[in-house]
Amino acid sequence: MSLDPSYLDYPRRRRGMDHDLYPWSNLFERPPIAWPGGAAVAVWPVISLEWFPITPSDTPFRAPGHMQTAYPDYRHYTAREYGTRVGLYRLLDAFERIGARISVACNSAIAERYPELVADIVAKGHEIIAHSTDMNGTIASTLPVEEERALIATSLDTLERVTGARPRGWLSIARSQSFATPRLLAEAGVAYMCDWSHDELPVRFQTDAGPIVNIPLNHELSDRQILTIQQQSVDSYAQQMQDAYRWLEHEANSYGGRMLPLHLTPYIMGLPYRIDAFETLLAWITQQDRYWIATGTEILRHGMSAPR
Repeated sequence: MSLDPSYLDYPRRRRGMDHDLYPWSNLFERPPIAWPGGAAVAVWPVISLEWFPITPSDTPFRAPGHMQTAYPDYRHYTAREYGTRVGLYRLLDAFERIGARISVACNSAIAERYPELVADIVAKGHEIIAHSTDMNGTIASTLPVEEERALIATSLDTLERVTGARPRGWLSIARSQSFATPRLLAEAGVAYMCDWSHDELPVRFQTDAGPIVNIPLNHELSDRQILTIQQQSVDSYAQQMQDAYRWLEHEANSYGGRMLPLHLTPYIMGLPYRIDAFETLLAWITQQDRYWIATGTEILRHGMSAPR
């Protein structure tokens, strides 16, 4: 059976990339970034703070980490709740011990259901990044544009109402976007997003609604990918973060500042048999000569100070 010729038709087929959001560029040929204090590596910790409804909607897809077994899936539901009751506070304590301010990507349902939890985060000086409404609030191009616009607005408005500040950053669930997402985020006044993993430094996008910056939150470096998907040990995770830091520091000597994201999940990294190795990793980072632990907004401010 032969393919219908229209199957191979693609209106964006052309030389170069199939979008006009930003021009292609070589990381090693760009103007160098200068981080504060002459730092070589900006370390960007991001905690994903999520609320999973006990019934997944699967529209347009089921979020990673969502309920798996027959309803009611208390096994996974309560494991996720462990993250908000226990794991998050272990992570916050770990960062407080080294005096670091971080970013927390927060579902707006968390702010509505547990406002005291969000108040604890804000009181420590940490930044809230909008992370959709809840873990049923996924985005793909099958989602109608008006529904996506309303989802973004609900998340931003709710977090602003509860925290007193409108989030400047956005992280989609599973980093999944539609073709309209960058434009809708820019339209909503979001300054940066974290979904595209095509680079290792901030990249400015241009949309029909204005500019927005992508600060890449590399999935391959996340605790979920290394510890639960690849099923490696927490000691291996810590070693990989140290290896990544050393390589980035080496590159920074020739090419300017580099960035290392630490994407963390409270119900994964906050377990008692993992948190010690993670605290040891943080202590190791603070022993390096040229590190800078920053929030997304701080990276945005310093990383986009020159055109790129």
